[in-house]
Amino acid sequence: MTVRPAVERRHTPSVQETRLPSGLRVVTDPMATVETASLGVWVEAGTRHEPASINGVSHLLEHMAFKGTERRSAQDIAEEMDAVGGHLNAYTARDHTAYYAKVLKEDSALALDIIADILQHSVLDAEELAREQAVVVQEINQAIDTPDDIIFDHFQAVAYPDQPVGRPVLGSEELVRAMRRDTVLDYMHGHYSAPSMVLSASGRIDHDELVDAAEQAFSGLPPFVAATSETARYVGGDYREERDLEQVHVVLGFDGVAYDDPDYYTASVLSTLLGGGMSSRLFQEVREKRGLVYSIYSFASSYDDGGLFGVYAGTGEDEVAELIPVMCDEIVKVGAGVRDAEVARARAQLKASILMSLESTTSRCEQLARQIAIYGRPLPVAEVVAKVEAITAADCARVARRLFAGAPTFAAIGPLAKVEGFEKIVERLKS
Repeated sequence: MTVRPAVERRHTPSVQETRLPSGLRVVTDPMATVETASLGVWVEAGTRHEPASINGVSHLLEHMAFKGTERRSAQDIAEEMDAVGGHLNAYTARDHTAYYAKVLKEDSALALDIIADILQHSVLDAEELAREQAVVVQEINQAIDTPDDIIFDHFQAVAYPDQPVGRPVLGSEELVRAMRRDTVLDYMHGHYSAPSMVLSASGRIDHDELVDAAEQAFSGLPPFVAATSETARYVGGDYREERDLEQVHVVLGFDGVAYDDPDYYTASVLSTLLGGGMSSRLFQEVREKRGLVYSIYSFASSYDDGGLFGVYAGTGEDEVAELIPVMCDEIVKVGAGVRDAEVARARAQLKASILMSLESTTSRCEQLARQIAIYGRPLPVAEVVAKVEAITAADCARVARRLFAGAPTFAAIGPLAKVEGFEKIVERLKS
């Protein structure tokens, strides 16, 4: 007699988590006062899991999942969701792919069935693939024509050269057009397994009912696939592309922190303080006092094994000569010390963002899935808020010195005649 593995269950005050015998993790966050439910599957397969020869396959597969299954055509999928007024979508990132839906509470079973169907029974028809390859190429070309979008791909590539995590999510036109059905199918079979997936739901949802339904709906998933990814190795450097544009788009950044780094939340507060709002140092100094930009902001992105911290700005061909020295100066100054009042404002902004996101079933659903995938457990809101509130001015200054002491990464697109050389930028950051 075969003995099936026991279902593992774990509870927090509102969140419930169950690991099915297959390895699929199911997590729910009920909201009794809403009439909707958001649910989806987050797959630990993204750009950083791709061989260089098929860069972009994760994103192409995401598109193809909606193009027909063994029992539904692409039109059937669209019509069934529209018939209940629901919303079905997906996205690909460097470390995961997500398929999710938002529906009225009575239609959550339909949403689960459709998502399970496209993740297990997509036919990947060759004619549909050819059409979707053309669509993805249009998406690639649109990104290339959007400098404040494509600049981040170049920044990522310079930060992580010749590595999967440094490659673009969309891939290249040449690679996408060359992919065949077997290539996409093999990638799906090699990465879409039960243990690499998290089924997350929030809203008017019953945990036990979802667990029972999921065990049946996802019975076709392989129980284990040994998918691996190359460890991220930050390098840094310089990228410049001369273009006939009205603005110069620049990103200046540094090696950041991983999700499990003790300084993760401090880096988030530091980013908010430096360039995360209208009261931030960069916004006040660069836009309000000097009028050099319309858009400037900082960001802190993380992975399991690293991250990036940086600043984006768009400015005129003449203004860039003043902009870059000011950006460097503000980055250096924040390491010298920050005021308690500005740290308090940054903490409040981050805390408000966390708490406001709890009012959205979709946000809660995604947060839960990412927490399970990254930390192996749901993080209580009180725990996260407590970590944010504990951050001090000394913490922010210390983390600023830690991050900005390393090798920088610089990327620029546009009219570059007045953009400082990379060596000069490095020199300014050391002053």
